[in-house]
Amino acid sequence: MFKKILLPTDGSPLSAQAANAGVTFARSIGAEVVALHVTQPFAATIGFDGMAAAYAITDEAYEEASADQAKRFLTGVIDRAHTAGVTATSLTVSNFNVADGIVQAAEETGADLIFIGSHGRSGLSRLLLGSVTAKVLSLATIGVLVYRVREEK
Repeated sequence: MFKKILLPTDGSPLSAQAANAGVTFARSIGAEVVALHVTQPFAATIGFDGMAAAYAITDEAYEEASADQAKRFLTGVIDRAHTAGVTATSLTVSNFNVADGIVQAAEETGADLIFIGSHGRSGLSRLLLGSVTAKVLSLATIGVLVYRVREEK
């Protein structure tokens, strides 16, 4: 069945919930996992919201902060996998489009399934924010399992 599962995470509590479910799923079928975090290049911060100019961040400082953040996000997933007895590795990639980064990472790592969370947005919220999950579904050439995360109230 599935031997290598890609678990993308953005570090949010909802993403962690999906990653936990992905680790549990991997354990149940005897698969290994690749925890993935997609960063966006420094140029993306300048082009879209002017963050770099507003805070006088250099590209080196941005890259270092992104790498530190990715390591924190991925360490949590790797620790959960190891606790569950699941073989796990981590990967950080940079891409202007997060969905493209996920799909390319799946191809490069030889994953045969992408296990990704969905926040379940609809209506105007989905239109304005877009959906990485929906984009992954449209781009992926391998199986995609969408886990509906639950927001705590």
